[in-house]
Amino acid sequence: MELNQILPTIIANNKLHARWLNTLSLMENTGARKISASEDPVTVTYIILKHAAEEHRHAFYLKKQIEKSGEGLCPTYADEYLVAPACSKYYLNMLDVEVSRYLKKEIGLSGRELRFAAYLLVTYAIEVRADELYPVYQEALDKAGSKVNVKSIILEEEGHLEEMINQLKNFSPVWQLHADKAVEMESRLFNQWVVELSKEVS
Repeated sequence: MELNQILPTIIANNKLHARWLNTLSLMENTGARKISASEDPVTVTYIILKHAAEEHRHAFYLKKQIEKSGEGLCPTYADEYLVAPACSKYYLNMLDVEVSRYLKKEIGLSGRELRFAAYLLVTYAIEVRADELYPVYQEALDKAGSKVNVKSIILEEEGHLEEMINQLKNFSPVWQLHADKAVEMESRLFNQWVVELSKEVS
């Protein structure tokens, strides 16, 4: 089942919708924490700080949107307040592991260089996904006449993708080859996640 077929069912059920928003918030927060973990304490740039801050803001914004589904829903990221909790938590971590393995094997990177390259490729793949996921979600919200909206996230994610491409161009002349590999890994993990979502929703 495709995500756009699952979303109307999620949006129609307030408690389920709250858990979906909480899951997206968890994923944005995980991404922000990963960006911060990859930072070099000395050479961290304005763009990296901006990106980490915006991902944290997205996590907060999505958490705030939960209030539109009802009071007191999903106070934490505990499993019972998420959809497909195991897969949702594992998805970004697994992508990080797979991309890091690829960079070690194909380019022979290690240490600080490996962390930074993994940040670039993982973030690029996630931004490509976000550019697809949030507009599909917004469209489903509009169709359902929901009070929830993610338009501000859509605008920022578009800017993030552009910033990632600029950083990747500086990283490698064959950046697109590595980026495509990361997107391929992400697509497989994302499809597994959608399968788990559909099981829970149906």
